[in-house]
Amino acid sequence: MIAAHIVVALALTQTPPAESKPAPTLPAPESTPRPLPVLTLLDAIELARHQNLDIKQVNARLDQARQLSWKAWSFYLPQIALGATYTRNQLAVDIGFPVGYYVTTCAQGSANCPAPPTNLPAGETYTGSNATLPSTIVSEPVQTLNQGQGQLALNQALIAPTTWSSIANAYTQERVADYNSQQQRRDLLFTVAQLYYSLASLKQLALVQERQLELTQERERDARVRYNAGTSPKVGLLRAQIDRAQAEEDLKRAQIDYQKAKISLATALDRDENFEVENPRSPKPPVGPNLLEQAMELRPDVKAANENVKGAEGQRTQAFMEYLPNVGGFLKILYSNVTIFTGQTFVWAAGLGLTWNILDGGLREATIREADAKIVEAKAARDSVDLHTAENVKQFQLELEAAIANKAKAKERAEFAEENAKLVDVAYKAGAATYLESTDSIQTLRQAEVTLVAESLNVDVATLRLLNAVGAFQEVNN
Repeated sequence: MIAAHIVVALALTQTPPAESKPAPTLPAPESTPRPLPVLTLLDAIELARHQNLDIKQVNARLDQARQLSWKAWSFYLPQIALGATYTRNQLAVDIGFPVGYYVTTCAQGSANCPAPPTNLPAGETYTGSNATLPSTIVSEPVQTLNQGQGQLALNQALIAPTTWSSIANAYTQERVADYNSQQQRRDLLFTVAQLYYSLASLKQLALVQERQLELTQERERDARVRYNAGTSPKVGLLRAQIDRAQAEEDLKRAQIDYQKAKISLATALDRDENFEVENPRSPKPPVGPNLLEQAMELRPDVKAANENVKGAEGQRTQAFMEYLPNVGGFLKILYSNVTIFTGQTFVWAAGLGLTWNILDGGLREATIREADAKIVEAKAARDSVDLHTAENVKQFQLELEAAIANKAKAKERAEFAEENAKLVDVAYKAGAATYLESTDSIQTLRQAEVTLVAESLNVDVATLRLLNAVGAFQEVNN
Protein backbone atom coordinates (compact mmCIF):
# COMPACT_ATOMS: atom_id res chain seq x y z
CA MET A 1 0.00 0.00 0.00
CA ILE A 2 2.84 2.43 0.86
CA ALA A 3 4.59 1.60 -2.42
CA ALA A 4 1.40 2.33 -4.34
CA HIS A 5 1.16 5.77 -2.76
CA ILE A 6 4.80 6.48 -3.72
CA VAL A 7 4.12 5.46 -7.36
CA VAL A 8 1.07 7.72 -7.50
CA ALA A 9 3.06 10.58 -6.04
CA LEU A 10 5.88 10.14 -8.59
CA ALA A 11 3.38 9.96 -11.41
CA LEU A 12 1.72 13.14 -10.28
CA THR A 13 5.14 14.78 -9.98
CA GLN A 14 6.08 13.90 -13.58
CA THR A 15 2.77 15.09 -14.96
CA PRO A 16 3.28 18.31 -16.88
CA PRO A 17 1.55 21.29 -15.40
CA ALA A 18 -1.85 22.00 -16.83
CA GLU A 19 -4.32 24.73 -16.48
CA SER A 20 -6.79 24.09 -13.70
CA LYS A 21 -10.06 25.76 -12.98
CA PRO A 22 -9.77 28.83 -10.79
CA ALA A 23 -11.00 28.46 -7.23
CA PRO A 24 -14.64 29.46 -6.80
CA THR A 25 -15.08 32.65 -4.94
CA LEU A 26 -18.01 33.88 -2.94
CA PRO A 27 -20.19 36.33 -4.87
CA ALA A 28 -19.45 39.91 -3.96
CA PRO A 29 -22.37 42.03 -2.89
CA GLU A 30 -23.60 44.54 -5.41
CA SER A 31 -23.56 47.35 -2.90
CA THR A 32 -22.33 47.80 0.62
CA PRO A 33 -25.22 47.07 3.00
CA ARG A 34 -26.02 49.52 5.72
CA PRO A 35 -24.70 48.42 9.11
CA LEU A 36 -27.34 47.05 11.43
CA PRO A 37 -27.91 48.71 14.81
CA VAL A 38 -26.04 47.15 17.71
CA LEU A 39 -28.13 45.64 20.50
CA THR A 40 -26.29 45.61 23.81
CA LEU A 41 -26.85 43.10 26.60
CA LEU A 42 -28.53 45.68 28.85
CA ASP A 43 -30.78 46.75 25.95
CA ALA A 44 -31.77 43.13 25.39
CA ILE A 45 -32.58 42.65 29.07
CA GLU A 46 -34.64 45.85 29.13
CA LEU A 47 -36.52 44.92 25.96
CA ALA A 48 -37.27 41.46 27.34
CA ARG A 49 -38.52 42.95 30.60
CA HIS A 50 -41.14 45.01 28.72
CA GLN A 51 -41.78 43.08 25.50
CA ASN A 52 -41.28 39.40 26.22
CA LEU A 53 -44.70 37.75 25.89
CA ASP A 54 -44.06 35.22 28.64
CA ILE A 55 -43.12 38.03 31.03
CA LYS A 56 -46.29 39.88 30.07
CA GLN A 57 -48.29 36.79 31.07
CA VAL A 58 -46.39 36.59 34.37
CA ASN A 59 -47.14 40.26 35.10
CA ALA A 60 -50.82 39.79 34.23
CA ARG A 61 -51.10 36.81 36.59
CA LEU A 62 -49.44 38.87 39.32
CA ASP A 63 -51.98 41.68 38.82
CA GLN A 64 -54.73 39.09 39.21
CA ALA A 65 -53.20 37.73 42.41
CA ARG A 66 -52.94 41.22 43.90
CA GLN A 67 -56.73 41.41 44.01
CA LEU A 68 -56.94 38.66 46.64
CA SER A 69 -56.64 41.06 49.57
CA TRP A 70 -59.28 43.38 48.10
CA LYS A 71 -61.66 40.44 47.76
CA ALA A 72 -61.00 39.38 51.35
CA TRP A 73 -61.56 42.90 52.67
CA SER A 74 -64.84 43.15 50.76
CA PHE A 75 -66.46 40.74 53.26
CA TYR A 76 -65.57 43.05 56.16
CA LEU A 77 -66.00 46.53 54.71
CA PRO A 78 -69.47 48.14 54.60
CA GLN A 79 -71.80 46.80 51.94
CA ILE A 80 -74.53 49.03 50.55
CA ALA A 81 -77.30 47.74 48.32
CA LEU A 82 -79.99 49.76 46.57
CA GLY A 83 -83.13 48.20 45.13
CA ALA A 84 -86.32 49.53 43.55
CA THR A 85 -89.46 48.07 41.97
CA TYR A 86 -92.33 49.49 39.95
CA THR A 87 -95.66 47.66 39.62
CA ARG A 88 -98.65 48.47 37.45
CA ASN A 89 -101.72 46.85 39.06
CA GLN A 90 -104.96 45.99 37.35
CA LEU A 91 -107.11 47.34 40.18
CA ALA A 92 -106.75 49.89 42.92
CA VAL A 93 -107.87 48.61 46.32
CA ASP A 94 -108.85 50.86 49.25
CA ILE A 95 -109.84 49.73 52.74
CA GLY A 96 -111.93 51.88 55.12
CA PHE A 97 -110.68 52.17 58.68
CA PRO A 98 -112.93 53.71 61.45
CA VAL A 99 -111.17 56.39 63.40
CA GLY A 100 -114.10 57.49 65.72
CA TYR A 101 -117.14 55.86 67.40
CA TYR A 102 -120.52 56.74 68.93
CA VAL A 103 -121.06 54.94 72.22
CA THR A 104 -124.46 54.99 74.09
CA THR A 105 -125.13 53.68 77.56
CA CYS A 106 -128.95 54.25 77.75
CA ALA A 107 -131.98 52.66 76.19
CA GLN A 108 -133.57 54.32 73.20
CA GLY A 109 -136.58 56.49 74.14
CA SER A 110 -135.78 56.69 77.86
CA ALA A 111 -136.02 60.02 79.59
CA ASN A 112 -132.30 60.42 80.18
CA CYS A 113 -131.15 59.17 76.75
CA PRO A 114 -130.20 61.90 74.28
CA ALA A 115 -131.66 62.07 70.82
CA PRO A 116 -130.02 59.86 68.18
CA PRO A 117 -127.24 61.54 66.22
CA THR A 118 -128.20 62.85 62.87
CA ASN A 119 -124.79 62.33 61.17
CA LEU A 120 -124.61 58.55 61.34
CA PRO A 121 -122.67 56.89 58.53
CA ALA A 122 -124.75 55.73 55.64
CA GLY A 123 -126.54 52.48 56.37
CA GLU A 124 -125.98 52.69 60.15
CA THR A 125 -128.94 52.94 62.55
CA TYR A 126 -129.21 53.82 66.19
CA THR A 127 -130.53 50.64 67.77
CA GLY A 128 -130.57 51.25 71.50
CA SER A 129 -128.47 51.22 74.63
CA ASN A 130 -124.78 50.25 74.84
CA ALA A 131 -124.39 50.75 71.09
CA THR A 132 -120.99 51.44 69.46
CA LEU A 133 -121.13 52.99 66.04
CA PRO A 134 -118.26 54.39 63.90
CA SER A 135 -118.48 58.09 63.70
CA THR A 136 -115.70 58.59 61.05
CA ILE A 137 -114.30 56.17 58.44
CA VAL A 138 -111.00 56.92 56.64
CA SER A 139 -110.30 55.19 53.37
CA GLU A 140 -106.67 54.00 52.95
CA PRO A 141 -105.24 52.58 49.71
CA VAL A 142 -103.54 49.17 50.09
CA GLN A 143 -102.97 48.82 46.38
CA THR A 144 -102.64 51.59 43.84
CA LEU A 145 -102.64 51.37 40.08
CA ASN A 146 -99.00 52.62 39.96
CA GLN A 147 -97.08 51.25 42.89
CA GLY A 148 -93.40 51.98 43.63
CA GLN A 149 -91.07 50.70 46.34
CA GLY A 150 -87.39 51.20 47.12
CA GLN A 151 -84.87 50.00 49.69
CA LEU A 152 -81.42 51.16 50.73
CA ALA A 153 -79.62 48.56 52.90
CA LEU A 154 -76.31 48.97 54.75
CA ASN A 155 -74.61 45.92 56.27
CA GLN A 156 -71.44 46.03 58.35
CA ALA A 157 -69.56 43.09 59.88
CA LEU A 158 -68.54 43.99 63.43
CA ILE A 159 -67.08 40.80 64.86
CA ALA A 160 -65.96 38.43 62.08
CA PRO A 161 -63.07 36.15 63.14
CA THR A 162 -63.10 34.07 59.95
CA THR A 163 -62.96 37.22 57.83
CA TRP A 164 -59.98 38.51 59.80
CA SER A 165 -58.12 35.27 59.12
CA SER A 166 -59.02 35.26 55.44
CA ILE A 167 -57.65 38.81 55.07
CA ALA A 168 -54.32 37.79 56.62
CA ASN A 169 -54.18 34.69 54.41
CA ALA A 170 -54.91 36.79 51.31
CA TYR A 171 -51.88 38.99 52.00
CA THR A 172 -49.75 35.85 52.39
CA GLN A 173 -50.98 34.48 49.07
CA GLU A 174 -50.18 37.81 47.40
CA ARG A 175 -46.60 37.65 48.70
CA VAL A 176 -46.28 34.08 47.41
CA ALA A 177 -47.54 35.18 43.99
CA ASP A 178 -45.14 38.13 44.02
CA TYR A 179 -42.12 35.95 44.82
CA ASN A 180 -43.13 33.34 42.24
CA SER A 181 -43.49 36.07 39.62
CA GLN A 182 -40.04 37.41 40.49
CA GLN A 183 -38.60 33.91 40.08
CA GLN A 184 -40.33 33.38 36.73
CA ARG A 185 -39.20 36.77 35.41
CA ARG A 186 -35.67 36.10 36.59
CA ASP A 187 -35.58 32.71 34.85
CA LEU A 188 -36.89 34.21 31.61
CA LEU A 189 -34.44 37.11 31.66
CA PHE A 190 -31.65 34.70 32.54
CA THR A 191 -32.56 32.74 29.40
CA VAL A 192 -32.33 35.96 27.38
CA ALA A 193 -28.89 36.65 28.83
CA GLN A 194 -27.76 33.14 27.91
CA LEU A 195 -29.06 33.62 24.37
CA TYR A 196 -27.17 36.88 24.07
CA TYR A 197 -23.86 35.40 25.23
CA SER A 198 -24.33 32.40 22.94
CA LEU A 199 -25.10 34.70 20.02
CA ALA A 200 -21.98 36.77 20.72
CA SER A 201 -19.90 33.56 20.82
CA LEU A 202 -21.34 32.37 17.53
CA LYS A 203 -20.42 35.73 16.03
CA GLN A 204 -16.83 35.27 17.22
CA LEU A 205 -16.86 31.73 15.85
CA ALA A 206 -17.93 33.07 12.44
CA LEU A 207 -15.00 35.50 12.54
CA VAL A 208 -12.66 32.59 13.30
CA GLN A 209 -14.04 30.72 10.31
CA GLU A 210 -13.56 33.79 8.13
CA ARG A 211 -9.90 33.98 9.13
CA GLN A 212 -9.60 30.25 8.46
CA LEU A 213 -11.06 30.75 4.98
CA GLU A 214 -8.60 33.55 4.26
CA LEU A 215 -5.67 31.33 5.28
CA THR A 216 -6.87 28.40 3.18
CA GLN A 217 -7.41 30.69 0.20
CA GLU A 218 -3.88 31.99 0.59
CA ARG A 219 -2.55 28.42 0.83
CA GLU A 220 -4.50 27.51 -2.29
CA ARG A 221 -2.95 30.38 -4.22
CA ASP A 222 0.55 29.31 -3.12
CA ALA A 223 -0.18 25.70 -4.07
CA ARG A 224 -1.48 26.77 -7.49
CA VAL A 225 1.64 28.86 -8.17
CA ARG A 226 3.88 25.96 -7.18
CA TYR A 227 1.89 23.50 -9.23
CA ASN A 228 1.93 25.75 -12.30
CA ALA A 229 5.68 26.22 -11.81
CA GLY A 230 6.10 22.46 -11.67
CA THR A 231 7.65 22.47 -8.22
CA SER A 232 4.71 20.82 -6.46
CA PRO A 233 2.56 17.83 -7.38
CA LYS A 234 -1.12 18.18 -8.11
CA VAL A 235 -1.97 16.41 -4.89
CA GLY A 236 -0.83 19.51 -3.02
CA LEU A 237 -3.18 21.71 -5.04
CA LEU A 238 -6.05 19.26 -4.55
CA ARG A 239 -5.45 19.22 -0.81
CA ALA A 240 -5.46 23.01 -0.76
CA GLN A 241 -8.73 23.09 -2.68
CA ILE A 242 -10.26 20.56 -0.28
CA ASP A 243 -9.19 22.66 2.70
CA ARG A 244 -10.61 25.80 1.11
CA ALA A 245 -13.93 24.07 0.35
CA GLN A 246 -14.09 22.78 3.93
CA ALA A 247 -13.38 26.27 5.26
CA GLU A 248 -16.20 27.68 3.11
CA GLU A 249 -18.56 25.02 4.42
CA ASP A 250 -17.56 25.71 8.03
CA LEU A 251 -18.02 29.45 7.51
CA LYS A 252 -21.47 28.97 5.98
CA ARG A 253 -22.48 26.69 8.83
CA ALA A 254 -21.25 29.22 11.41
CA GLN A 255 -23.14 32.04 9.66
CA ILE A 256 -26.37 30.01 9.57
CA ASP A 257 -25.99 29.06 13.25
CA TYR A 258 -25.50 32.74 14.03
CA GLN A 259 -28.66 33.71 12.13
CA LYS A 260 -30.67 30.95 13.82
CA ALA A 261 -29.52 32.11 17.26
CA LYS A 262 -30.36 35.70 16.31
CA ILE A 263 -33.90 34.62 15.40
CA SER A 264 -34.25 32.92 18.79
CA LEU A 265 -33.14 36.06 20.60
CA ALA A 266 -35.41 38.25 18.46
CA THR A 267 -38.37 35.98 19.28
CA ALA A 268 -37.62 36.26 22.99
CA LEU A 269 -37.56 40.06 22.62
CA ASP A 270 -40.66 40.17 20.37
CA ARG A 271 -38.87 42.17 17.68
CA ASP A 272 -37.28 41.65 14.26
CA GLU A 273 -33.81 40.19 13.84
CA ASN A 274 -32.34 43.24 12.10
CA PHE A 275 -29.67 43.90 14.68
CA GLU A 276 -26.14 42.95 15.59
CA VAL A 277 -24.70 42.10 18.98
CA GLU A 278 -21.51 43.23 20.58
CA ASN A 279 -18.99 41.20 22.50
CA PRO A 280 -20.27 41.73 26.06
CA ARG A 281 -17.96 41.90 28.99
CA SER A 282 -17.79 38.77 31.04
CA PRO A 283 -20.07 38.87 34.09
CA LYS A 284 -18.41 39.11 37.45
CA PRO A 285 -18.93 36.08 39.70
CA PRO A 286 -20.67 36.60 43.05
CA VAL A 287 -18.47 37.45 46.00
CA GLY A 288 -18.94 36.80 49.67
CA PRO A 289 -17.84 34.46 52.43
CA ASN A 290 -20.96 32.29 52.19
CA LEU A 291 -22.79 32.18 48.88
CA LEU A 292 -25.36 29.72 50.24
CA GLU A 293 -26.52 32.23 52.86
CA GLN A 294 -26.82 34.86 50.12
CA ALA A 295 -28.97 32.48 48.09
CA MET A 296 -31.28 31.85 51.05
CA GLU A 297 -31.71 35.61 51.50
CA LEU A 298 -32.00 36.66 47.85
CA ARG A 299 -33.73 33.90 45.92
CA PRO A 300 -37.47 34.55 45.40
CA ASP A 301 -38.35 30.84 45.25
CA VAL A 302 -36.86 30.33 48.73
CA LYS A 303 -38.93 33.23 50.06
CA ALA A 304 -42.04 31.86 48.35
CA ALA A 305 -41.53 28.47 50.01
CA ASN A 306 -41.33 30.13 53.44
CA GLU A 307 -44.50 32.10 52.74
CA ASN A 308 -46.28 28.93 51.66
CA VAL A 309 -45.67 27.50 55.13
CA LYS A 310 -47.17 30.64 56.68
CA GLY A 311 -50.13 30.36 54.33
CA ALA A 312 -50.79 26.74 55.34
CA GLU A 313 -50.66 27.73 59.02
CA GLY A 314 -53.04 30.60 58.30
CA GLN A 315 -55.54 28.20 56.74
CA ARG A 316 -55.55 26.16 59.93
CA THR A 317 -56.08 29.32 62.01
CA GLN A 318 -59.01 30.26 59.79
CA ALA A 319 -60.54 26.82 60.39
CA PHE A 320 -60.30 27.36 64.17
CA MET A 321 -62.00 30.74 63.79
CA GLU A 322 -65.09 28.94 62.50
CA TYR A 323 -65.89 28.01 66.13
CA LEU A 324 -66.46 31.70 67.06
CA PRO A 325 -69.66 33.70 66.50
CA ASN A 326 -70.09 36.51 64.00
CA VAL A 327 -71.84 39.79 64.79
CA GLY A 328 -73.00 42.30 62.22
CA GLY A 329 -75.07 45.49 62.08
CA PHE A 330 -77.56 46.64 59.50
CA LEU A 331 -79.49 49.76 58.55
CA LYS A 332 -82.40 49.83 56.11
CA ILE A 333 -84.25 52.78 54.62
CA LEU A 334 -87.51 51.87 52.88
CA TYR A 335 -89.63 53.92 50.47
CA SER A 336 -93.19 53.20 49.30
CA ASN A 337 -95.88 55.34 47.71
CA VAL A 338 -98.45 53.26 49.64
CA THR A 339 -98.37 54.70 53.16
CA ILE A 340 -100.85 52.38 54.83
CA PHE A 341 -100.74 52.33 58.64
CA THR A 342 -97.65 54.58 58.98
CA GLY A 343 -98.53 57.52 56.84
CA GLN A 344 -94.81 57.87 56.05
CA THR A 345 -93.27 57.58 52.61
CA PHE A 346 -89.81 56.79 54.05
CA VAL A 347 -89.23 54.50 57.05
CA TRP A 348 -86.01 53.07 58.48
CA ALA A 349 -84.91 50.12 60.59
CA ALA A 350 -81.58 49.30 62.29
CA GLY A 351 -80.35 46.40 64.34
CA LEU A 352 -77.72 43.77 65.10
CA GLY A 353 -77.45 40.19 63.92
CA LEU A 354 -75.67 37.24 65.53
CA THR A 355 -74.76 33.99 63.78
CA TRP A 356 -73.03 31.15 65.57
CA ASN A 357 -72.57 27.80 63.94
CA ILE A 358 -72.69 25.42 66.88
CA LEU A 359 -72.56 22.10 64.99
CA ASP A 360 -71.63 21.62 61.35
CA GLY A 361 -71.43 17.84 61.18
CA GLY A 362 -67.67 17.68 61.73
CA LEU A 363 -66.71 19.92 58.78
CA ARG A 364 -64.47 22.17 60.86
CA GLU A 365 -62.61 19.24 62.39
CA ALA A 366 -61.98 17.75 58.94
CA THR A 367 -60.78 21.13 57.68
CA ILE A 368 -58.34 21.41 60.58
CA ARG A 369 -56.93 17.94 59.91
CA GLU A 370 -56.59 18.81 56.24
CA ALA A 371 -54.76 22.03 57.16
CA ASP A 372 -52.35 20.08 59.38
CA ALA A 373 -51.47 17.85 56.43
CA LYS A 374 -50.97 20.88 54.20
CA ILE A 375 -48.57 22.37 56.75
CA VAL A 376 -46.49 19.19 56.67
CA GLU A 377 -46.51 19.32 52.86
CA ALA A 378 -45.49 22.99 52.78
CA LYS A 379 -42.62 22.44 55.20
CA ALA A 380 -41.35 19.49 53.16
CA ALA A 381 -41.54 21.61 49.98
CA ARG A 382 -39.63 24.41 51.73
CA ASP A 383 -36.90 22.00 52.85
CA SER A 384 -36.71 20.60 49.32
CA VAL A 385 -36.24 24.08 47.84
CA ASP A 386 -33.50 24.83 50.39
CA LEU A 387 -31.78 21.54 49.59
CA HIS A 388 -31.86 22.07 45.83
CA THR A 389 -30.68 25.65 46.27
CA ALA A 390 -27.63 24.44 48.18
CA GLU A 391 -27.04 21.78 45.53
CA ASN A 392 -27.19 24.33 42.69
CA VAL A 393 -24.83 26.75 44.40
CA LYS A 394 -22.24 24.05 45.08
CA GLN A 395 -22.49 22.49 41.62
CA PHE A 396 -22.26 25.80 39.78
CA GLN A 397 -19.27 26.82 41.88
CA LEU A 398 -17.45 23.67 40.74
CA GLU A 399 -18.66 24.21 37.18
CA LEU A 400 -17.24 27.74 37.18
CA GLU A 401 -13.90 26.57 38.57
CA ALA A 402 -13.66 23.92 35.84
CA ALA A 403 -14.65 26.39 33.11
CA ILE A 404 -12.02 28.92 34.25
CA ALA A 405 -9.32 26.23 34.25
CA ASN A 406 -10.37 24.97 30.82
CA LYS A 407 -10.38 28.51 29.40
CA ALA A 408 -6.86 29.10 30.71
CA LYS A 409 -5.62 25.93 29.01
CA ALA A 410 -7.50 26.76 25.81
CA LYS A 411 -5.93 30.22 25.76
CA GLU A 412 -2.49 28.68 26.26
CA ARG A 413 -3.07 26.21 23.42
CA ALA A 414 -4.30 29.00 21.15
CA GLU A 415 -1.13 31.03 21.83
CA PHE A 416 1.07 28.01 21.10
CA ALA A 417 -0.92 27.17 17.97
CA GLU A 418 -0.66 30.75 16.69
CA GLU A 419 3.10 30.83 17.20
CA ASN A 420 3.46 27.40 15.57
CA ALA A 421 1.37 28.49 12.57
CA LYS A 422 3.58 31.55 12.05
CA LEU A 423 6.80 29.48 12.18
CA VAL A 424 5.43 26.82 9.83
CA ASP A 425 4.18 29.51 7.44
CA VAL A 426 7.65 31.06 7.25
CA ALA A 427 9.21 27.62 6.76
CA TYR A 428 6.64 26.69 4.11
CA LYS A 429 7.26 29.83 2.10
CA ALA A 430 10.99 29.19 2.37
CA GLY A 431 10.48 25.62 1.14
CA ALA A 432 11.59 24.08 4.43
CA ALA A 433 8.13 22.71 5.33
CA THR A 434 5.66 20.58 3.42
CA TYR A 435 2.12 21.56 2.58
CA LEU A 436 0.80 18.91 4.93
CA GLU A 437 2.73 20.48 7.80
CA SER A 438 1.35 23.89 6.84
CA THR A 439 -2.20 22.56 6.63
CA ASP A 440 -1.83 20.78 9.94
CA SER A 441 -0.65 23.99 11.64
CA ILE A 442 -3.61 25.94 10.24
CA GLN A 443 -6.09 23.27 11.32
CA THR A 444 -4.52 23.17 14.77
CA LEU A 445 -4.78 26.96 15.06
CA ARG A 446 -8.40 26.94 13.91
CA GLN A 447 -9.32 24.22 16.36
CA ALA A 448 -7.53 26.04 19.18
CA GLU A 449 -9.35 29.31 18.41
CA VAL A 450 -12.73 27.54 18.21
CA THR A 451 -12.03 25.80 21.52
CA LEU A 452 -11.06 29.13 23.10
CA VAL A 453 -14.33 30.70 21.95
CA ALA A 454 -16.30 27.74 23.33
CA GLU A 455 -14.46 27.75 26.66
CA SER A 456 -14.92 31.52 27.00
CA LEU A 457 -18.65 31.01 26.50
CA ASN A 458 -18.62 28.23 29.09
CA VAL A 459 -17.02 30.57 31.63
CA ASP A 460 -19.61 33.29 30.97
CA VAL A 461 -22.53 30.83 31.13
CA ALA A 462 -21.17 29.17 34.27
CA THR A 463 -20.84 32.61 35.89
CA LEU A 464 -24.41 33.44 34.90
CA ARG A 465 -25.64 30.17 36.36
CA LEU A 466 -23.86 30.77 39.63
CA LEU A 467 -25.21 34.33 39.78
CA ASN A 468 -28.67 32.97 39.05
CA ALA A 469 -28.32 30.27 41.71
CA VAL A 470 -27.26 32.85 44.29
CA GLY A 471 -29.80 35.41 43.12
CA ALA A 472 -27.13 38.08 42.70
CA PHE A 473 -27.45 38.91 38.99
CA GLN A 474 -28.92 42.40 39.31
CA GLU A 475 -29.74 42.87 35.60
CA VAL A 476 -31.79 39.68 35.71
CA ASN A 477 -32.94 39.70 39.32
CA ASN A 478 -34.63 43.13 39.32
